[in-house]
Amino acid sequence: MLLLGAAAGCERASHAQPVPHPSPAPVSPPSPAAPALPVAAPARPAIPPDLNVVMISIDSLRADMPWAGYARAIAPFLTALEARSVSYTHAYALSSYTSQSVGGFLGGRLPGELKRDGYFFGTYPSRVLFFPERLRAAGIHTVAAQAHGYFRPGAAGFDQGFETWRMVPGLHWNPTTDVDVTGDRHADLAMRLLGDPRFATERFFAWFHFMDPHDEYRAHPGIGPYGRSMRDRYDAEVTYADQQVRRLVEWIGTQPFGARTAIIVTADHGEGFGEHGHYRHGFELWQNLVRVPWFFVVPGVAPRRIDENRSHLDLAPTVLALFGLPPEPEFTGVSLVPELLGAAPESRDVWVDLARTSNNDRRRALLHGSMKILAFGDDTRFSLFDVAQDPGELHDRARTDRPTFEAMRARYREAQTHLRDEHPTSCRTLTGAPPGRAW
Repeated sequence: MLLLGAAAGCERASHAQPVPHPSPAPVSPPSPAAPALPVAAPARPAIPPDLNVVMISIDSLRADMPWAGYARAIAPFLTALEARSVSYTHAYALSSYTSQSVGGFLGGRLPGELKRDGYFFGTYPSRVLFFPERLRAAGIHTVAAQAHGYFRPGAAGFDQGFETWRMVPGLHWNPTTDVDVTGDRHADLAMRLLGDPRFATERFFAWFHFMDPHDEYRAHPGIGPYGRSMRDRYDAEVTYADQQVRRLVEWIGTQPFGARTAIIVTADHGEGFGEHGHYRHGFELWQNLVRVPWFFVVPGVAPRRIDENRSHLDLAPTVLALFGLPPEPEFTGVSLVPELLGAAPESRDVWVDLARTSNNDRRRALLHGSMKILAFGDDTRFSLFDVAQDPGELHDRARTDRPTFEAMRARYREAQTHLRDEHPTSCRTLTGAPPGRAW
């Protein structure tokens, strides 16, 4: 990553006096050369016109997975799948917990830019446009299976635009924890839905949000144990999720549509194990909570890793482009399809957003290269971190590097003028709201 204001590719100017050289001996003019033949640029792959897309998101999956250097081989299948993919090594969720991160990537905007009711387990009204609605309007089948009570139809609004939306049976609703192990039943349900004979010839988008390893870090027969710590138990849950995703993806490969189906793998947010005194997720925007895995396995596309910062804001435009649909002006991200097909990736700033709710105060962060400015409340306090040199965000540079801090704060404030914040009205009082203002 580049630091703020860093320059590249410039040569040092010389102020020495020129040294005279003797005149060269005359030479005969060369014979006319034959005109050079044009060299054809290597052809880039094209997106198959009948492509399907299956998106697999895994709740609470941290970015420090084995393919990113984690020493314990907790996800062998995902590690092998990532090696076949176009993988983003610095990918960011839109927020630090499911309600806002999922609402944001479905709606193609920052969570704070979407209409919502303001409760922690928020609901997005039907007037918010989610990208599956555009797919369905274009005649593409949209199908999902989900495994948590918050995803039930109408609870959050995530089902908008889905022709088929099924819940894993037998779920228990508990807003304070996740009491169910669902990965095996979830994979089974996903395979049943995708076994619809129509999908042998008709295009579809499918989304499956696997809940394990969320929250309880339960033991699974035949896995581990890796140890007794929270991270040890979480790692065993990741191994279990890896096994269930393997069942689904390998089954997809055996189907008539398998050779023309792209697989997207990502997470809605990361997880905390005591960093900054914080456990699990939500409430803050530290790196371990908002950096996520993100990779694309697309038929005919060569694997590579892209190191530029990228955001789930780009998910909705990318899925539309994979289906050959025009951009949607409501979505503010950028399609990644040119990069998937080999174009040079450009540097872009990335927002991460935690809108104020009934249970959390507001946070917002802007990343520019390796510099991350983090705003608290209504931008009443800022911190600055170089997340390349200080990935644990332990050294606040707001005071020790004042010029960079002032430049980043100015960049934050200018960029924020282009955002369209929506302030919820249904929730009577939101955490940290200034006196006399509900939101």
